[in-house]
This record gives sequence, structure tokens and C-alpha cells, in this order.
Amino acid sequence: MRFISWNVNGLRACLKKGFMESFRTLNADVFALQETKMQPEQAILELPGYKQYWNSAEKKGYSGTAVFARVEPLNVSYGLGIEEHDHEGRVITLEFPAYYFVTVYTPNSKRGLERLDYRMTWEDAFRAYLQELDKKKPVIVCGDLNVAHTEIDLKNPKTNHHNAGFTDEERGKFDELLAAGFIDTFRTLHPDQTGIYTWWSYLRKARDTNAGWRIDYFVTSERLRESIEAATIHNEIYGSDHCPVGLELCEAK
Repeated sequence: MRFISWNVNGLRACLKKGFMESFRTLNADVFALQETKMQPEQAILELPGYKQYWNSAEKKGYSGTAVFARVEPLNVSYGLGIEEHDHEGRVITLEFPAYYFVTVYTPNSKRGLERLDYRMTWEDAFRAYLQELDKKKPVIVCGDLNVAHTEIDLKNPKTNHHNAGFTDEERGKFDELLAAGFIDTFRTLHPDQTGIYTWWSYLRKARDTNAGWRIDYFVTSERLRESIEAATIHNEIYGSDHCPVGLELCEAK
């Protein structure tokens, strides 16, 4: 099974920048998007062979997630089932026979960390949600988690310490997620690889100089560790300020 996750930073804009070509090239069985910034009726997306699932924010042009799957899931749910967290279209969960697949667009703490307190509340609620799923069957989580976990996950850790996405608080919540029985699939296979990122600011030609951050992930239940065949970062693909990330599992059905 091949899974792909991509923060497209506005799907309608990305469609004009080669999205469909990238979609076909990546050839995923399950393809998840974050930051779609649209309602489903705002663009006609013809994806033969795929079922489409959308969770759009109530605020138009903001946030939003989508999942396109070749295999029809047993069940689909939207959000966390918690009113304060379910207005921004940030979570979609697909239940398959052998696992749950969850895509998430984690709230950004924003400039000046004005949303850090909310982010901490979100993190605890999301982790608890995943733990409840994990009690039933393994979980595959993907998306823009809006945190660079360790210093090798961004180009300039010293100058970004305490900035949104690299605060001690956000990194600590990622530690808590891993301690709850989950693994960062890319670091499982590539524990020491440096200079590999998934997001680059549009400012100062950051992508040209590879001054990036690794903030897009596939995280899975620990018991899927032996099923991981590949964890990929497709930094050759443009169209957004993020690039797609991938996961291949040998036993998931």
C-alpha cells in the first residue's frame, strides 16, 4: 500500500501548478491533502478510481483537509468529535479493515505564539483521539503537524528556537505522541539524515537554498514498524510551499 500526504496550500492554486501531473506520478492508494482552502464544489476534481472525502473549514478559503482513496473504507468520520476543535476542517479518519488512516492539519501557533495555548489543548485532544483508535486497530497518521521535532529537522534551529513550529512546548507534545506508542516513520528508517525538509518559506528564496523545515509526517502505531517498506520525501515536486511525503507498507490491507 502506498500513501501520500501533501499540504497543497490552496488546492485551487496548486491545480494550476501541476497538481494532477504530480497526483498521477505519485500513484498512491490513499492520497491525503491539507490546507485545501476550499469547499468541494469550488473545483471539479476528476479522479477516476478514487473515492473523495472532504472536510472543509467553516471559514471559506481557510484550512481544510481531503482524502482520495482507491479502496472504499468501512467508515469515515470528520473532526475529533469535540465542538471547539471541529470548525476548521482539520481531521478526516478513514477506517479500513486492518487500520485507521487519519489525516490532520495541526493548528499553527502563529506569529508571536498567539495561538500556542490553543495548540496545546488541541495536541492533548488529538493524542487522546489517536490513542482511542489505537486500542481497536493500528493507526496511520499523516499531515502537516506544524512542528520540527529535532534540530536536524530544520536548517536554522538556533535562530528559530521559540518560534512557532520549534518551541519547546510543541516539540514536547511530539515527544508525548511518540511516548504514547507511535513512531515517526521517516526517522525510523533515516534516523540521522540531515538537509531533508518538507516546507520552505516563500521568502528569501528559501527553497533555492534549502533553508527548510521537516513538518510534514507519517506517524504510525509502533506495531506497524516492521511493515514499513519506505518513508519518502518528494522534494523534487513543486506546486506548494510544502512537498509531498510518502509511506509504503507491505502488510496493510
